[in-house]
Amino acid sequence: MLKNTVFEQLKQAMREKDVLSKGVLTLLKASLDRAEKEKGAALSTEDEVAIVNREIKQTNQSLEGAQKAQRDDLIQQEEAKLVLLKSFLPKQLSEEEIVKALTEAGVTKGMNMGDAMKIAKPLLAGKTDGGTMSKVVKSLL
Repeated sequence: MLKNTVFEQLKQAMREKDVLSKGVLTLLKASLDRAEKEKGAALSTEDEVAIVNREIKQTNQSLEGAQKAQRDDLIQQEEAKLVLLKSFLPKQLSEEEIVKALTEAGVTKGMNMGDAMKIAKPLLAGKTDGGTMSKVVKSLL
């Protein structure tokens, strides 16, 4: 379970006095705990991956803001957070692998974008980010 892995890494970061990792892991653990409490049951792998993806999206937004403000110190910090958060995701598929999976699932030229995304989202959940998924689906249509 991802929550246990996060907790073990959090304890390790505390022992090593790694402030950045401790902060990121504490936020991630809190998000996982909150979601589990709201659901009233243990989270599925898909739920955990969705929470990690949400944290990655927020970190990407912070990174964009830091880049616009030209704050090199914040840019490095946000990039380090992204590396740590992405380590909790399953192996990400390359664009070629996504094309192959979507073609096998029945996404074809001339198909409606909405229908194609209805096929792609459950198939690729956690295996790629939404931007890459959308880009590949558009290229297939």
